[in-house]
Amino acid sequence: MLKRVLIGLLLIPLLDALFLVFVAAELGAALTVALVVLTALVGTLFVRAEGRHTVRRLQGALAEGEVPADELTDGALLIAAGAFLLTPGLVTDAVGFLLAFPPTRILVREAVQKWVVKPYVEKKTGGFATGNVYTFGFPNAEDVGAGGAGVGGTGAGGNAGQSGGSDDTYRMDDDSYDIEFEDDEEK
Repeated sequence: MLKRVLIGLLLIPLLDALFLVFVAAELGAALTVALVVLTALVGTLFVRAEGRHTVRRLQGALAEGEVPADELTDGALLIAAGAFLLTPGLVTDAVGFLLAFPPTRILVREAVQKWVVKPYVEKKTGGFATGNVYTFGFPNAEDVGAGGAGVGGTGAGGNAGQSGGSDDTYRMDDDSYDIEFEDDEEK
């Protein structure tokens, strides 16, 4: 993963430089510099407007008591878009505009949340944040191993629902949790 990021960080400036040389050869150096400055200026104004809109949505989500995950991810993508737009070059400006433009930012946001945010939160919380938690005690090699099914099934130690040695699996149904209270008048 780290190698891919490093390769991407090296390829983007290389592509940017090659494309700038190509555009300068076709349009001239002065027009190319003006184009780079203009895209940076327009992009910065667009990112600023989108940032204000995202802050308003963030405040609205917080006021309603919702978790502003989409708004926070949008804010991070807008920061990245601003950095790309301020970097001289037409390729980085194109990437910056893709991140700043709402329809494409939604696609990137979904991908970032699926492949970056969710695995990170899953790793840091041990599954509690996403609900992917082992709920029947601590998993052992016997519970998950090749000898049998997981909790609630029949494992290597015995049949489900039977009592016995320490390797047995116990199944409790809803009746096991019923508590009966006596009325004070019956006493």
